[in-house]
Amino acid sequence: MELRQLQYFVKVARKQHVTHAAEELHVAQSAVSRQIRLLEEELGVHLFVQKGRNLHLTSAGKLFLDRVEEVLTGLERAVNEIHEFLDPEAGEIRIGFPHSLVLNILPTVVAAFRKDHPNVKFRLRQGTYNSLIRDITKGEIDLAFISPFPESHDYVTGEQLLTEELFAILPPDHILADYNTIRLDQLKDEAFVMFSEEYTLRAIVMKACLKAGFVPRIEFEGEETDTIRGLVAAGMGVSLLPEMALSDISMMNPAKVRVIEPQVTRTVGLIRRNDEQLPLVAEVFRRFLLEYFLLK
Repeated sequence: MELRQLQYFVKVARKQHVTHAAEELHVAQSAVSRQIRLLEEELGVHLFVQKGRNLHLTSAGKLFLDRVEEVLTGLERAVNEIHEFLDPEAGEIRIGFPHSLVLNILPTVVAAFRKDHPNVKFRLRQGTYNSLIRDITKGEIDLAFISPFPESHDYVTGEQLLTEELFAILPPDHILADYNTIRLDQLKDEAFVMFSEEYTLRAIVMKACLKAGFVPRIEFEGEETDTIRGLVAAGMGVSLLPEMALSDISMMNPAKVRVIEPQVTRTVGLIRRNDEQLPLVAEVFRRFLLEYFLLK
């Protein structure tokens, strides 16, 4: 069974006439008739029945038409996707990101990229560290911002983009709120507001507290930076957040204080599937990001 036979069959089914189908296909009427006959012989059924001057689909023909149109539509979509894959000025970039990057980095870099590439579309997916790794390895996204950056992994590769400092955030009326710097052990008796366990920021803060000589007393957990900021601002405890998660201003703002002992940081990187070529538009975006962060 050949693609040409399926295309001829669909055209005859729509036109209900071999001559009219041949005219639109720009081929001889005999060529269309021959391909339809070969198709029917291969399938072992009649696809058309003559009624007057027109050809009408048999029951088998109607069933076959539905399936063939699905196949041809899927094939057309695949061809378009390949063209987009090879076109750096079109197509779609599927990119994942953790919530803590959505407030600052992601909107900024997407807007900067679209100034020179206005026709590129973005499909965005938010996730945790583990879900972003999974989405990359399954091919559901092309690129992902991730923190911390995995130094080695069997299925993903990438580049570290930056190292970011975490700041202590305190209720505005906290005794340490006006300090320029503090040691982390000065918060050892405080209630902590933490991310839930699936978020890597929690592990970073826990490790830093242990290094400072104490286990934090966790009284509230959340999954959004805004939730944690709001709880701290309302006096429910203290926490540590990346600097970029503290850049916007809201009605509920905690105090922000630098931690110097130990200094707490996280790495942010960009990952992709190991040993697999990116769509060209995604590769252009990846190179743009590397240059963007190199110049920062």
